[in-house]
Amino acid sequence: MKKAVEPKSIVNRRARFDYDLGEDVVVGLVLTGAETKAARLGHVQLKGSYVTVKDDELWLLNASFSVKTGEKGGGKAVDTRSRKLLAHRRQINDLIEAKKQGLTIVPVKMLTNGHYIKLIIATARGKKRYDKRETIKRRDIERETRRALKSKLN
Repeated sequence: MKKAVEPKSIVNRRARFDYDLGEDVVVGLVLTGAETKAARLGHVQLKGSYVTVKDDELWLLNASFSVKTGEKGGGKAVDTRSRKLLAHRRQINDLIEAKKQGLTIVPVKMLTNGHYIKLIIATARGKKRYDKRETIKRRDIERETRRALKSKLN
């Protein structure tokens, strides 16, 4: 039997494009067994998800886990329920302060390579449309320069 290759981490690439990211915090997640298996197999989508504070606790909203159902034929269901995040009280208080200052808390990466499944979240300030265009332009220029350097070396 061929062993499946496990992804090292699940990255929310859209977060880096839509937000100016600030301080990172590594937190744990409360997951069911099926959700843990989906995360280890890489069947998680963090795009569009965010973190909110309810009753002095952190909650991950809108993250999609493709969970296998018990149906015959291996059916899958996408589960987007709220999931509790586990962090130290000091970290939670710092994130609550950042929320009060108008910052957003977004998940950046999910780490699945250790014994536990961890989530890296960051405080972020939303980018304007012109900032996004500038990011695209800078990325295109860097790509062109790399291409030019590579062609000169060969």
